[in-house]
Amino acid sequence: MENMREIDEIKAKIDETVKDIKTSATLREIKMKFLGKTGEISALMKKLKEIPPEERPAMGKVINALREWAEKRFDEFEEAVKAAELGARYEREKIDVTLPGKQRKKGAYHPDTLIIDELVSVFSGMGFEIFEGPEIENDYYNFTALNTPKDHPARDMQDTFYLGADYLLRTQTSAGQIRVMENKKPPIKILSPGKVYRFDDDATHSPMFSQMEGLVVDKGITLCDLKGMLDEFARKVFGDGIKTRLRPSYFPFTEPSVEVDVSCFECGGKGCKLCKGTGWIEVLGAGMVNRAVLQNCGIDPDEYTGFAFGMGIERIAMLKYGINNMKLLFDGDVRFLKQFRV
Repeated sequence: MENMREIDEIKAKIDETVKDIKTSATLREIKMKFLGKTGEISALMKKLKEIPPEERPAMGKVINALREWAEKRFDEFEEAVKAAELGARYEREKIDVTLPGKQRKKGAYHPDTLIIDELVSVFSGMGFEIFEGPEIENDYYNFTALNTPKDHPARDMQDTFYLGADYLLRTQTSAGQIRVMENKKPPIKILSPGKVYRFDDDATHSPMFSQMEGLVVDKGITLCDLKGMLDEFARKVFGDGIKTRLRPSYFPFTEPSVEVDVSCFECGGKGCKLCKGTGWIEVLGAGMVNRAVLQNCGIDPDEYTGFAFGMGIERIAMLKYGINNMKLLFDGDVRFLKQFRV
């Protein structure tokens, strides 16, 4: 009688418990509680040894009938729970095709990145390799090896951030050219982009900005080679029909040195606000590598010649995209940056 009472209690428990089951995982847990190896129905089978032998067969049939009933009951609820779960999933994943689509905002490249990528593409197409030197340089690579001794007035042209007696934040990427020439024999054809630092800050200058230097060293290199390369650079960056001109200038690491202008791409050389009425816009500095610089790097200036050029990435970006204030390039204003999506 006691065993029969337990069987009735188990049936009642199962009927009561399955009413609140919402997920298949919960149903499996409850099923194991009653039908598992250590479940309540299995525990009844183990109690058979406690009853008289002559009653065991009949009681075993009753417990087996309970097991079959329980399995059938759980199977019925499993189908119902799975159907409910599937319906809920369909409801969650339902798509109303009449609703407007969700727009995903696209990011934008910084103008400096666009210009650097474009210049690297242009010059790599002309056979240049990329070299990136360290931003913390020593005095030798930044000045002395570039024909700028400690008492040279050219040092006054650049306000330098010194980190100690011999170390500084590089003021020009030209320092990387020295490192290349020291470790590589001509022919050399490298492009060196990177950040540089000078104590200068106004609408057209920043204490940190980007430069890109180029260097070519080989036998028989002349100023005509420089002019031809600059013509190709101007045409690809500023458009067909753009002309270049060279004006005498001074840099301690080149001789002769030139400032390079391009014909105004805004007015076609007629004169406008952008070119200040001259028809020309200054874009970079260049020149033939000074013999002293070649000698400092262990290259025979009687056998090899070369040219070097350097430009400010921000200046090229400001000219090409019509940006009138350099600080816009450093503010990180998304409204400004999203104009340069490609």
